[in-house]
Amino acid sequence: MDKKLSEMSLEELWELFPIYLTAHQDCWSTWYEEEKNMLQNILHEGLNLRINHIGSTAIQGIWAKPIIDILIEVPNDAALKTARKRLTANGYLCMSEKGDRISLNKGYTESGFAERVFHIHLRLWNDHDEIYFRDYLSAHPEIAKEYENLKLALWKRYEHDRDGYTMEKTDFVTRYTRLAKETGNKTAGDTN
Repeated sequence: MDKKLSEMSLEELWELFPIYLTAHQDCWSTWYEEEKNMLQNILHEGLNLRINHIGSTAIQGIWAKPIIDILIEVPNDAALKTARKRLTANGYLCMSEKGDRISLNKGYTESGFAERVFHIHLRLWNDHDEIYFRDYLSAHPEIAKEYENLKLALWKRYEHDRDGYTMEKTDFVTRYTRLAKETGNKTAGDTN
């Protein structure tokens, strides 16, 4: 009998959902917009929120995991809890909850990745360093290319170790996020 995702060890999950990079796909922005509309329908009532496409799929021209990262910012803890409840009731799987940060996924199945996969990063307002990083790389294609090269170099070594893959990118992400903040390189993003 096949295990449910909730019954699998971290190692089993990493085996089922390996790191996989692909060239940039134009459909990613469409997938984001469609999912954003769905999220707005789920969350609109009584919640003041901001939704942004983050992560490498939001940066034109670089290789990325074909997973759409979406940042949802809400104004307070009550809204955070309400949003979490509505999202899980609508098929999003809560992967982690640490303080004011909740991570949810959609598109993970017992058979592997679905065609469309989403990571939802649910946060309080202004907890959005990823927007600074996205906008800096978008404004500096040469730095985006450096990031792509780093990810490609790490891909096979960490194919079944997401934590290791993320840790190896941390210094790069931190450096350019800090630089973006120092230079004020962030757009306002989507507001809803």
